[in-house]
Amino acid sequence: MSADTIDSWRVTLPCTRAEAEAIDAADDLTIDAVLMTTEEVEDDREHWRLDAYCEYEPDAAMIAALVALVPSASGVEPVVEPLTAQDWVTMSQAGLEPIREGRFVVHTSAHPIAPPQGGRAFLIDAGQAFGTGHHATTAGCLAMLDGLSGKAFANVIDLGTGTGLLAFAAHHLWPGAAITATDIDPAAIVVTGENAAANGVSGLRLVVADGALSDEIAADAPYDLVIANILAGPLISMAPEVAAIAGPGAAIVLAGLLETQRAEVVAAFEACGCVLEAVDRRGDWTILRLRGGEVRYVPTKPIDPKGRDGWALDL
Repeated sequence: MSADTIDSWRVTLPCTRAEAEAIDAADDLTIDAVLMTTEEVEDDREHWRLDAYCEYEPDAAMIAALVALVPSASGVEPVVEPLTAQDWVTMSQAGLEPIREGRFVVHTSAHPIAPPQGGRAFLIDAGQAFGTGHHATTAGCLAMLDGLSGKAFANVIDLGTGTGLLAFAAHHLWPGAAITATDIDPAAIVVTGENAAANGVSGLRLVVADGALSDEIAADAPYDLVIANILAGPLISMAPEVAAIAGPGAAIVLAGLLETQRAEVVAAFEACGCVLEAVDRRGDWTILRLRGGEVRYVPTKPIDPKGRDGWALDL
């Protein structure tokens, strides 16, 4: 396909933060499009944007369904535009300046940068999978991991790895540890492998898995550091299985949840014997660090995987 061939279409509508949160939290949408919500003005409840990406030119029914998701945009003419392959490259790189979190720098090919002394730079191009580092949850996880650098970990797992960034950071901080990176999406595992090669990261174990229920994951448990940057609903659903693979006193870093969802996520993990130790709030988003119980958690009933659909956060 040539760079100027129409590859997909985008529909853009304004929305409010409340509408964006409802879209992000919904797990039963039947719209045949990838939906993304973006804060247009920092900490402004009214100025958000909904972008819907679809593989075909949207018809009246598609547009009506999108408008129904954002009632505040009633009467607003949606912006409908075709996208070429080159458009995707441009959008993925535009405006993504390097970010710095603790000893880490994350950059794209368009904005290379040297790491600080004693630090580490990672090349993660956008548009591949979630986890470029430019979303508050991923950046907050980097900061949380950096804050754990004084501790020793031997067996680390990154659930829902996306681009592999957090697994790469763990590999840098604890080079002697066994690092497992998992994702429900096989394409994400392919991307993680490619990014690992591009960044000179070797020795990671890459696993396609639904949550932590994989026999391959369970066989290597317990883990003394568990990272899960996904969404609040799946985190709540997965709390028993995450707690079950965590060793006694393990560090558990959770992200992908809004501040309004913090109490429910914490309650789900506390019910499995975990204890909240640290909170990093970044705008509407919250990153949590919990400690596993004094004894390894054993589920009291079969784990129900319901609620895990759409568990990968795509921002």
